[in-house]
Amino acid sequence: MSNFKEQRSRYGTYSTQWDYVQDRFGEKELLPFSISDTDFMIPDGTIDILEKAVTRGFFGYTRWNHLDYKESISHWFQEEFACKIEPEWCVYSPSVIYSLSVCIQLLSQTNDKIVTFTPCYDAFFNCISGNKRELVTFSLTNHDEQFTIDFVELEKVFADVKPAIFLLCNPHNPTGRVFTKEELTQLISLCNQYQVTIISDEIHMDVRRPGKKHLPIVTFMNQIEVPVVLLSSASKTFNSPGLGGSYAVFPEGALRESFLSILKGRDGLSSIPYPALLATMDCYNNQKNWVADLNRTIDENFAELKKMLDTDPRIRFVIPEATYLGWINIEGLPYSMEELQTVLVKREKVAIMKGATYGTEGTNYLRFNLGAPKEKIIDGAKRLMNAISYLDEH
Repeated sequence: MSNFKEQRSRYGTYSTQWDYVQDRFGEKELLPFSISDTDFMIPDGTIDILEKAVTRGFFGYTRWNHLDYKESISHWFQEEFACKIEPEWCVYSPSVIYSLSVCIQLLSQTNDKIVTFTPCYDAFFNCISGNKRELVTFSLTNHDEQFTIDFVELEKVFADVKPAIFLLCNPHNPTGRVFTKEELTQLISLCNQYQVTIISDEIHMDVRRPGKKHLPIVTFMNQIEVPVVLLSSASKTFNSPGLGGSYAVFPEGALRESFLSILKGRDGLSSIPYPALLATMDCYNNQKNWVADLNRTIDENFAELKKMLDTDPRIRFVIPEATYLGWINIEGLPYSMEELQTVLVKREKVAIMKGATYGTEGTNYLRFNLGAPKEKIIDGAKRLMNAISYLDEH
């Protein structure tokens, strides 16, 4: 557990969150709770494997298309989610957003419409517009910070705009929803009825509160009558995005081959980074207990954050069902987001993402990253509450 309790400096690693915090917040050396990676080292066993690889010194072109890699992914889905996927369905990709971009190109036409739940991960906006498709946002219904889907209204949207793709993010970033069997079944039924392809980003699937069960979209293959793709990576769970690499799960062979022709042919990305290959295989084959420790740590962090936020009745915060991202409603505070951000950055030297980054529904929210030792979470929450106290007094 020491990996999750001890604060270690990430400065000098070219960290986007730490070394380059000025890019988003305008000042250097802020305590960051911003983009969603964590301050945890990868598992010790994975470090050992990477150290041995470095000692050997061979980093030539590396093949991913073999059972050692693909079966590690299918093994993880079986062990964690009781979800059977065939190893041949699994395809390497450099990133989830790269996969999303290629799948959009394969499964829709220029100016087609893509529906997704909002607020949403901000990279979706640029990926969809950059591919010359139109994003149709569908707001999750918010009842006292409990986020649900209004399926009557969603069907009206499907009937009206006739989207080519529904882009699902499950567990949902930034609200942290883990969609239920009933919700996913209804969503699939609508997609079948209106012939809407499903692309499901499930990168946050492993980080969940106790009792919350993630259901991969391919669990429902016997119900799905439209093209479906699952996108994910070990990198979010094990804090390894700097190693590179993700994967896509394509049950349909023709679509999988079309994706591979672009990956390998058009874009020349047939070789996986060797460290990414080793890390994915070790994490998925051997690091189940590490993930359990990670989740216990995140659970404790959320409990600490909520305890501190609850001291101000104007703040509304409910611990999310999944992710390590807190979605904090500050609508009840009597000053603007700009005023609060100015005090947070200039006075308290802390970087917390403003919710409008994720769509208009996030205008009165902060997104707080809890992927760090508890000491840092308490420090950041204190700075947030100090900023609020300062504004109250001035």
